[in-house]
Amino acid sequence: MKVIDPQVLEFLHNLKLNNNREWFNEHKTDFTEAQENVRLFVEDLIEEISKFDVEILKLDARKALYRIYRDTRFSKDKTPYKTNFGAGLGMGKGGRISGYYLHIEPGASFLAGGVYQPDSAVLKEIRKEISMNKEEFLKIINAKNFKKYFEELSQNEKLVKIPQGFEKDDPMAEFLKLKNFIVVYNLQNEDLSDIKSVEKSAEIFKAMVPLNKFLCAPF
Repeated sequence: MKVIDPQVLEFLHNLKLNNNREWFNEHKTDFTEAQENVRLFVEDLIEEISKFDVEILKLDARKALYRIYRDTRFSKDKTPYKTNFGAGLGMGKGGRISGYYLHIEPGASFLAGGVYQPDSAVLKEIRKEISMNKEEFLKIINAKNFKKYFEELSQNEKLVKIPQGFEKDDPMAEFLKLKNFIVVYNLQNEDLSDIKSVEKSAEIFKAMVPLNKFLCAPF
């Protein structure tokens, strides 16, 4: 199984310190080698995930990787490059609403899963599913294997008031306010270079499967 070479993190660290086109072009070979290492890691990860989610085999590791080039058109931050590698396995990739995400960044790597930034129609259906099937939803997020890796769903983006169309006293009100339905597991740098990093990452992704299936149920 592939591991993330420490040189990948070293490249990203240096890119953060030199986020400009001149430096990047001078170190294009370093980028290409780092990107290829990540691609091979994702390829192995897809194979491992397919043992419990066969649909993931439809994904191409190369297409799963997000571009390192930033879209600066509408951003005050005009630095041209992202300082991380990201791979979407589902979660908007390959036509899947829910799925898995790998984020590689020095000191800030993580695994994530669920549904991220759904459009308004999808968001409404997920909220309805949670409201109508609260026992099933709570059982999933309180399960022992789920709690082993995730304390709760991410609270980063949340409405102040319950969304329109739902009762104010809905017992699932705090979940209905969420704009994303994701869980996150933080990684240490050394986790990525562990000889069993692919297997361990897949094990954590496997714990997300019941949540992913629930979130996709309306579609």
